[in-house]
Amino acid sequence: MRGFFTIIFRLMGWKVNRELPDLNKCIIIVAPHTSSWDFVIGVIVRGVLAREINYLGKKSLFKPPFGWFFRWMGGYPVDRKTSQNMVDQVAEIFRKEEVFRLALAPEGTRSRVEEWRTGFYHMAVRAHVPIVSVGFDYAKKRVVIFDPFYPSGEIDKDLPQIKALFKDIKGKNS
Repeated sequence: MRGFFTIIFRLMGWKVNRELPDLNKCIIIVAPHTSSWDFVIGVIVRGVLAREINYLGKKSLFKPPFGWFFRWMGGYPVDRKTSQNMVDQVAEIFRKEEVFRLALAPEGTRSRVEEWRTGFYHMAVRAHVPIVSVGFDYAKKRVVIFDPFYPSGEIDKDLPQIKALFKDIKGKNS
Protein backbone atom coordinates (compact mmCIF):
# COMPACT_ATOMS: atom_id res chain seq x y z
CA MET A 1 0.00 0.00 0.00
CA ARG A 2 2.97 2.32 0.51
CA GLY A 3 3.35 2.80 -3.24
CA PHE A 4 -0.33 3.64 -3.64
CA PHE A 5 -0.22 6.25 -0.87
CA THR A 6 3.04 7.69 -2.21
CA ILE A 7 1.50 8.18 -5.67
CA ILE A 8 -1.61 9.85 -4.20
CA PHE A 9 0.54 12.10 -2.04
CA ARG A 10 2.74 13.16 -4.96
CA LEU A 11 -0.28 13.78 -7.19
CA MET A 12 -1.61 16.08 -4.47
CA GLY A 13 1.73 17.93 -4.63
CA TRP A 14 2.83 17.08 -1.09
CA LYS A 15 6.22 15.92 0.22
CA VAL A 16 7.55 14.53 3.49
CA ASN A 17 10.91 15.89 4.62
CA ARG A 18 12.12 12.62 6.18
CA GLU A 19 11.16 9.24 7.60
CA LEU A 20 9.59 8.95 11.01
CA PRO A 21 12.27 8.23 13.66
CA ASP A 22 12.72 4.51 14.28
CA LEU A 23 10.86 4.36 17.59
CA ASN A 24 8.42 1.69 18.70
CA LYS A 25 6.90 3.99 21.30
CA CYS A 26 6.35 7.73 21.10
CA ILE A 27 3.78 10.46 21.16
CA ILE A 28 3.45 12.20 17.82
CA ILE A 29 2.01 15.68 18.04
CA VAL A 30 0.63 17.09 14.80
CA ALA A 31 0.14 20.83 14.52
CA PRO A 32 -1.32 23.15 13.64
CA HIS A 33 -4.65 21.32 13.62
CA THR A 34 -6.97 23.68 11.76
CA SER A 35 -9.03 21.51 9.40
CA SER A 36 -10.77 18.16 9.03
CA TRP A 37 -8.41 17.65 6.08
CA ASP A 38 -5.63 17.07 8.64
CA PHE A 39 -7.05 13.59 9.29
CA VAL A 40 -7.02 12.78 5.55
CA ILE A 41 -3.44 14.03 5.17
CA GLY A 42 -2.50 12.08 8.30
CA VAL A 43 -3.92 8.80 6.96
CA ILE A 44 -2.08 9.29 3.66
CA VAL A 45 1.18 10.20 5.42
CA ARG A 46 0.86 7.12 7.61
CA GLY A 47 0.56 5.08 4.41
CA VAL A 48 3.55 6.83 2.82
CA LEU A 49 5.67 6.19 5.92
CA ALA A 50 4.36 2.60 6.20
CA ARG A 51 4.26 2.82 9.98
CA GLU A 52 1.61 1.85 12.45
CA ILE A 53 0.39 5.06 14.06
CA ASN A 54 -2.42 5.04 16.59
CA TYR A 55 -5.04 7.46 17.80
CA LEU A 56 -7.48 7.51 20.70
CA GLY A 57 -11.23 7.19 20.32
CA LYS A 58 -14.09 6.93 22.72
CA LYS A 59 -14.76 3.34 23.71
CA SER A 60 -18.27 3.27 22.20
CA LEU A 61 -16.85 3.72 18.67
CA PHE A 62 -15.15 0.32 18.90
CA LYS A 63 -18.34 -1.72 19.27
CA PRO A 64 -20.02 -3.56 16.37
CA PRO A 65 -20.74 -2.96 13.58
CA PHE A 66 -17.89 -0.47 12.91
CA GLY A 67 -15.44 -1.22 15.70
CA TRP A 68 -13.24 -3.30 13.39
CA PHE A 69 -12.83 -0.31 11.07
CA PHE A 70 -11.66 2.05 13.81
CA ARG A 71 -9.19 -0.57 15.08
CA TRP A 72 -7.97 -1.21 11.52
CA MET A 73 -7.38 2.54 11.17
CA GLY A 74 -5.12 2.46 14.24
CA GLY A 75 -7.70 3.49 16.79
CA TYR A 76 -7.40 2.57 20.42
CA PRO A 77 -10.43 2.77 22.73
CA VAL A 78 -10.36 4.82 25.91
CA ASP A 79 -13.06 5.19 28.53
CA ARG A 80 -13.75 8.84 29.23
CA LYS A 81 -16.31 7.98 31.92
CA THR A 82 -13.95 6.10 34.23
CA SER A 83 -12.38 7.67 37.29
CA GLN A 84 -8.94 6.84 35.87
CA ASN A 85 -7.74 9.93 34.03
CA MET A 86 -6.66 9.90 30.39
CA VAL A 87 -2.97 10.37 31.18
CA ASP A 88 -3.00 7.24 33.34
CA GLN A 89 -4.98 5.27 30.76
CA VAL A 90 -2.52 6.16 28.00
CA ALA A 91 0.51 5.41 30.19
CA GLU A 92 -0.99 1.97 30.82
CA ILE A 93 -1.46 1.40 27.06
CA PHE A 94 2.21 2.27 26.50
CA ARG A 95 3.19 -0.14 29.27
CA LYS A 96 1.17 -3.01 27.76
CA GLU A 97 1.91 -2.56 24.06
CA GLU A 98 5.19 -3.46 22.37
CA VAL A 99 4.57 -0.92 19.61
CA PHE A 100 2.44 2.17 20.24
CA ARG A 101 2.90 5.47 18.41
CA LEU A 102 0.14 7.81 19.51
CA ALA A 103 -0.77 10.75 17.27
CA LEU A 104 -2.49 13.73 18.92
CA ALA A 105 -3.29 17.32 18.09
CA PRO A 106 -1.91 19.41 20.97
CA GLU A 107 -4.56 22.08 20.41
CA GLY A 108 -7.30 19.54 21.18
CA THR A 109 -9.59 21.18 18.60
CA ARG A 110 -9.62 22.52 15.04
CA SER A 111 -10.51 25.98 16.32
CA ARG A 112 -7.79 28.57 16.78
CA VAL A 113 -6.39 28.46 20.30
CA GLU A 114 -3.73 30.52 22.04
CA GLU A 115 -2.62 27.74 24.39
CA TRP A 116 -2.11 24.07 23.72
CA ARG A 117 -3.58 21.42 25.95
CA THR A 118 -0.77 19.77 27.87
CA GLY A 119 -2.07 16.20 28.17
CA PHE A 120 0.29 14.98 25.44
CA TYR A 121 3.26 16.22 27.47
CA HIS A 122 2.09 14.60 30.70
CA MET A 123 1.39 11.34 28.82
CA ALA A 124 4.93 11.31 27.44
CA VAL A 125 6.45 11.98 30.87
CA ARG A 126 4.31 9.35 32.60
CA ALA A 127 4.95 6.74 29.87
CA HIS A 128 8.67 7.61 29.57
CA VAL A 129 8.45 8.09 25.80
CA PRO A 130 9.72 10.83 23.47
CA ILE A 131 7.58 13.37 21.68
CA VAL A 132 7.91 13.53 17.89
CA SER A 133 6.61 16.81 16.47
CA VAL A 134 5.08 16.77 12.99
CA GLY A 135 3.89 19.83 11.11
CA PHE A 136 1.38 19.80 8.26
CA ASP A 137 2.48 22.87 6.29
CA TYR A 138 -0.29 23.57 3.79
CA ALA A 139 1.44 26.70 2.45
CA LYS A 140 4.39 24.65 1.17
CA LYS A 141 2.53 21.32 0.88
CA ARG A 142 5.00 19.53 3.07
CA VAL A 143 4.96 17.37 6.13
CA VAL A 144 7.82 18.27 8.45
CA ILE A 145 8.99 15.60 10.87
CA PHE A 146 11.27 16.85 13.66
CA ASP A 147 13.77 14.95 15.81
CA PRO A 148 12.40 13.22 18.92
CA PHE A 149 12.18 15.40 22.01
CA TYR A 150 12.72 13.74 25.37
CA PRO A 151 10.74 15.67 27.99
CA SER A 152 12.54 16.58 31.19
CA GLY A 153 9.38 16.77 33.29
CA GLU A 154 9.77 20.55 33.50
CA ILE A 155 6.89 21.61 31.30
CA ASP A 156 7.57 25.35 31.64
CA LYS A 157 11.03 24.79 30.17
CA ASP A 158 10.15 22.14 27.57
CA LEU A 159 6.86 23.39 26.08
CA PRO A 160 8.26 26.63 24.59
CA GLN A 161 10.98 24.58 22.86
CA ILE A 162 8.41 22.21 21.37
CA LYS A 163 6.07 25.02 20.26
CA ALA A 164 8.96 26.91 18.63
CA LEU A 165 9.37 24.06 16.13
CA PHE A 166 6.04 25.03 14.56
CA LYS A 167 6.69 28.77 14.12
CA ASP A 168 7.01 28.52 10.31
CA ILE A 169 4.34 25.84 9.77
CA LYS A 170 1.07 27.10 8.26
CA GLY A 171 -2.11 25.08 8.79
CA LYS A 172 -4.89 24.91 6.22
CA ASN A 173 -6.92 27.56 8.04
CA SER A 174 -4.15 29.47 9.84
